[in-house]
Amino acid sequence: MADTRPLADTYGLFIDGRWVEPDAGRYDVVNPATEKPIASAPDASVGQVRDAIGAARSAFDSGRWSALDPAERARCIQQLSDAMLTRADEINALAQAEWGCTANERIIHVEGPAFMVGHAAELALEPAEAPMDAWGAAGTTLLRYEPLGVVSILTPWNFPHTLNAMKVGAALAAGNTVVLKPSPLTPLAGLALARIIDEETDIPAGVVNVVTPTSVEASRALTVDPQVDLVSFTGSSAVGRRVMAGAAETMKRILLECGGKSASVLLDDVNVDDELLQRLLFEGCTLHAGQACILNSRLLVPDALHDDIVGRLVELANGVVVGDPSDPEVTMGPLISREHLEGVEGFVAQAERDGATVVTGGGRPKHLKNGFYFEPTILTGATADSYIAQEEVFGPVLTVLRYRDDDDAVTIANNSQYGLGGAVWGGDIDRALAVARRIRTGQVSINGTIPGDAPFGGFKQSGIGREGGVLGLRSYMEPKAIGVPT
Repeated sequence: MADTRPLADTYGLFIDGRWVEPDAGRYDVVNPATEKPIASAPDASVGQVRDAIGAARSAFDSGRWSALDPAERARCIQQLSDAMLTRADEINALAQAEWGCTANERIIHVEGPAFMVGHAAELALEPAEAPMDAWGAAGTTLLRYEPLGVVSILTPWNFPHTLNAMKVGAALAAGNTVVLKPSPLTPLAGLALARIIDEETDIPAGVVNVVTPTSVEASRALTVDPQVDLVSFTGSSAVGRRVMAGAAETMKRILLECGGKSASVLLDDVNVDDELLQRLLFEGCTLHAGQACILNSRLLVPDALHDDIVGRLVELANGVVVGDPSDPEVTMGPLISREHLEGVEGFVAQAERDGATVVTGGGRPKHLKNGFYFEPTILTGATADSYIAQEEVFGPVLTVLRYRDDDDAVTIANNSQYGLGGAVWGGDIDRALAVARRIRTGQVSINGTIPGDAPFGGFKQSGIGREGGVLGLRSYMEPKAIGVPT
């Protein structure tokens, strides 16, 4: 291995293949489990963000990445995947310290991103053009997909390494160049990825640039600079709308994956065993302490099953081990910051004022004196229109809602400004499929079957566009139709 330093380290900005000292100083990166700094990160100025965009523009226009043979691009991307797997334990240590990854979530935060990049290497070999059936054409019509150009990637703090890897991998597979801006709460994830690219791959200088500004002005440059062709953003719907408005100034392409308030529907013929209850609690409440846009944070239960299911979920929630993710026995870690912790507390307090009942949890664990922890929390008695059932909490809070019949369940599931994910559980697969087809959301699993290598994204205010698979690859490309005479 070229470098054995820990990935939680002091970095510069990564611009045009060089590590650059920041113009705007440095800021502390805090471990949310201990509230202590683990490193400092470079604060990029507006000028340095523009330098990174310029480097990506030059790298794209020169053709040193986009004009490479696809097999060569695939080789370089595969190098990144291999290096990420080789350094998985180092990445895991960073994930524990910077964003609170627990042992039971490692595959999502560590190995999973490496596999995503490996799949991107395969996608780089997808044919760029092919004849298409074209009605009324005098000759042959070729449908060609070309890289968009410079992609600015803005990622959140909840799954930083996963989303950095997924987006960078897809953008590179399509032939684009990149400026990555991770969240100021998790900047090391992006800088560590840059180090691996720099030290262990043959990806040319300027193809991937990483900047970590804290200012709104510097971040906004990535959405308004005319040299940027596509903005790929994952984060809240509120910020997504601002990104969309900035991109509109020069009619940039956008790819937005935003908030969710997904529903998990239990049909009355479902077999509610302990394995299902564990999964409902994990996917609806405790996964990364509830800090996941795809969380099924509304659990829709038939009246006849409600009390039994709630009681059994409470028992499971009380058995969740909350604490420092570096402890392998811990099954739920901290929230990302004190500000976010206080926001989750506010959601629960508002739910109680609105008439909901906290049946377990609802506060900070009494045995933990430091760290941004919140107990797994289950609420009942809320209405489908209530604030807690409508707004994304982004914390370990599961709202259980009663319903009467299948039509009522679909109505409640669709009663949301969001439409990202969801789940249906039932004994009759055809019935469950009929319900799933009626839910207005980007992905739905039936009995835990997660769509594989499928387009991921949302309806309504959950975003615009799709990521994942071939369709996700094409989101980072522009289609061109060419008429060729016979």
